[in-house]
Amino acid sequence: MHTDIVDLREFYHSPLGHLAEQSITFALSSLWARLPEERLVGLGYAVPYLDRFRADTERTFAFMPAGQGAVNWPVSELSSTALVFDEELPLPDSSVDRVLMVHSLEFAENPRETLKELWRVLAPGGRLVIVVPNRRGVWARMEHTPFGSGRPYSRGQLTSLLRETNFTPGASAEALFFPPSKIRAVLKLRQAFERLGRRFWPVFSGVIVVEAQKRLYQGLPVAARASRRVFVPVLAPRGVPTTRTR
Repeated sequence: MHTDIVDLREFYHSPLGHLAEQSITFALSSLWARLPEERLVGLGYAVPYLDRFRADTERTFAFMPAGQGAVNWPVSELSSTALVFDEELPLPDSSVDRVLMVHSLEFAENPRETLKELWRVLAPGGRLVIVVPNRRGVWARMEHTPFGSGRPYSRGQLTSLLRETNFTPGASAEALFFPPSKIRAVLKLRQAFERLGRRFWPVFSGVIVVEAQKRLYQGLPVAARASRRVFVPVLAPRGVPTTRTR
């Protein structure tokens, strides 16, 4: 079950959420410096991190799963948000250059099908970055943050899943070494925790960040797949049946 969009937004507006965003943004920056004139899609709730790259891209979209809900982004601008089903994205084949998954893979009903769909929409040489809770970390065990929900992964599990879906894992990083505490005295030590954690105990990070590239030299079986979902527009007015009187 996805974390609700309201809970995600409230978390990132909190002091703990701001610090978590800074830690993960630092890890992302080590993998993607700039994305000049590329097409970027954020899947899940990647909004706090898309602003970091949007200025350089050709265009950026925020795709949010139907089970999570969606908010308008960017704020006070024309919306680049879409409510989607992550196994059937509303994009043609090979249409985007980069995909950033945050608060997404751990909630996917079928992670393999989701990654296969991302393989389809990525252009040749396209790259994917996944941010997932680390099953060895403290954050995956605390339910007062979004990283304590869903299915956490180990690095080995994530690498195997990527290879099974025709991605080649590449560079990686870690983030969230400070404890998910709301106590100000603990949060003030965040930078020290992050610095020491990256050096001495990277296997216990709160999240794992892995980049992968679309692999082209291995064939994929072609099979028709029927959608398991039917979307019903909840705001669409329906006509009221009328009865004739004699």
